[in-house]
Amino acid sequence: MKEIISTDGAPAAVGPYSQAVKAGNLLFVSGQIGIDPATEKIVEGDIRDQVSMTLKNVSAILEAAGMDLSAVVKTTVLLQSIEDFSAMNEVYETFFTGNKPARAAFEVAKLPLGALVEIEAVAYLG
Repeated sequence: MKEIISTDGAPAAVGPYSQAVKAGNLLFVSGQIGIDPATEKIVEGDIRDQVSMTLKNVSAILEAAGMDLSAVVKTTVLLQSIEDFSAMNEVYETFFTGNKPARAAFEVAKLPLGALVEIEAVAYLG
């Protein structure tokens, strides 16, 4: 059974996709960027500020599905610049404090709306 997950606690999708889709015990969270859902604009600041807002958005979507960050089993991090890898890790590790999920991180040419980072996640509700 497939269920679409949506919340006002995270920014609305910027294209024709869902914030997340729950399929059985798995939740697939679409790539999130550092948009403040209150303003619908990317937060001002550096990569750290955007990573923090991005993971808050992921958390809000997980919460709407009855989960939290501890349920995340895999993330994919897209960075505008791989030079931001260390700074991204500084913030990322404050959100994933227990058993850390598997992860891939890539540098990409561009991200939506000029974002510095985008993060997608897969979570498991066991």
